[in-house]
Amino acid sequence: MKNGKCPKCGSNSVYCGDEIPLKSGPFGSNSIPVTLVSIASLDNYVCTDCGYLESYVAEQEKLEEIAEKWRNTNEAETTDPEAD
Repeated sequence: MKNGKCPKCGSNSVYCGDEIPLKSGPFGSNSIPVTLVSIASLDNYVCTDCGYLESYVAEQEKLEEIAEKWRNTNEAETTDPEAD
């Protein structure tokens, strides 16, 4: 969607809210928690023809923090001994 084309319907009616003020902070609703004391602002892209939405983390350093703190879904979990 960052290229201005909707991957769902093919429309070029894609709009970005990357300049919305107050994306983060204690009352920011356009963010996700990274840790207990850290949040990541999001840039949203919306197709106004079909309503499809994609969100991207706005700050590179938050992506690095997520990679350090969150569980990687591609890593095998070892909690089930019969999973092999």
